[in-house]
Amino acid sequence: PEAFAAIVTASPSMQGVFRYVEAIAGTPLPVLVTGETGVGKELIARAIHALSGRPGAFVPVNVAGLDDTLFSDALFGHRRGGFTGADRDRPGLVEQAAGGTLFLDEIGDLAAASQVKLLRLLQEGRYYPIGSDLQKASDARVVVATNRDLAAMQEKGAFRRDLYYRLRSHHVHLPPLRRRREDLPLLVDHLLARAAALSFLGTRLETWP
Repeated sequence: PEAFAAIVTASPSMQGVFRYVEAIAGTPLPVLVTGETGVGKELIARAIHALSGRPGAFVPVNVAGLDDTLFSDALFGHRRGGFTGADRDRPGLVEQAAGGTLFLDEIGDLAAASQVKLLRLLQEGRYYPIGSDLQKASDARVVVATNRDLAAMQEKGAFRRDLYYRLRSHHVHLPPLRRRREDLPLLVDHLLARAAALSFLGTRLETWP
């Protein structure tokens, strides 16, 4: 399918991933995407959104390094006067993803207080913008990704058990490249073709009158 066109692979294990993604893409339940850095977790998240048929936008955000205040403001937005310097209303990413998909990358780095807020959003489908006492509803589908072992983290108390089980309603694990050796020639050809295209473009720009 066209949704997977950006993923260069001939691996049977990846074909199995594609079939699973096609099967679960149309459901509203959260999806947890795991795998090592560089295996294409965001590409899979985008494929899930494309196959879902949802009319809203795909809205990505990397939550690594966000403290609870920044997380709340980024996701839920704020009302004018909600905090010092808030001189106007600002919609959050949840609102921007209405009818679409909210993709939270590096979810394993989410602060404990923010985990509670994300859990509430998933449970109730509602949230409070900062400075507002009126709840807003959300119909955004949530897809998260991490290269960390959330199962081990929740056993150690570093990640909420209830949030972990809610996020892994569907779980997509991407195998590392070292287990997909058949993809190496394809990736080399793909990277060489991209390098050649960029080199050609650079030459054309240099000679542009």
